[in-house]
Amino acid sequence: MNRNPLAVAAFAVALATTSGAASAATGSVATADVNLRAGPGTAYPIVRVVPQGARVAAHGCLADYSWCDVGYAGARGWVSASYLTTVVAGTTVVVGPRVGLPVVTFTAVYWDRYYASYPWYYRGPAYYGPPRGRTASAGCGPRGCAGTVTGAYGGSASGARGCGPRGCAGAGTVTGPNGGTVSGAHACGPRGCVGGRRVVGPNGGTRTRTGGVRW
Repeated sequence: MNRNPLAVAAFAVALATTSGAASAATGSVATADVNLRAGPGTAYPIVRVVPQGARVAAHGCLADYSWCDVGYAGARGWVSASYLTTVVAGTTVVVGPRVGLPVVTFTAVYWDRYYASYPWYYRGPAYYGPPRGRTASAGCGPRGCAGTVTGAYGGSASGARGCGPRGCAGAGTVTGPNGGTVSGAHACGPRGCVGGRRVVGPNGGTRTRTGGVRW
């Protein structure tokens, strides 16, 4: 029987592609009812619940094998590796380094690919991810004290206050993560106090207020 060479080649390519896709994931079983989450952490939204005993396709895990990227019932997400088992050399084991799953990372591309239709998508993965580093520093000297704090999302606050022979004064600035600032200053002496505040929005708009009290 004559066969079309192009058809045979196309079939071979399709078979190879299908086999590659199948081998890209490892069959695993959920050991309990477990949440399939939108990212590798309990702060991420729940996509759906994977029931105990359900089979999932594990596509890879974080480098420390704490969370794994899995597919279940048409959904894609992350499950704690401690709730997944698979068979290695005839033995059922908890998913870990010996299983040999690929090491994968969680990125915004993953979020965009699988969650664009979900109501919480617009917040982005950074909203649910682990908090970024916070820093704080402060110190005092003979004339007063000063300190600075940087928040997890990039905002900061700094201030200083001191007193001398003629009175006391202080100033501070708060900068939001989107660039807006609020700054203020005040000073008090024998004749009263004066102070002011200036607000600058992230788009450049400003508002200033000053005032004082005289005794």
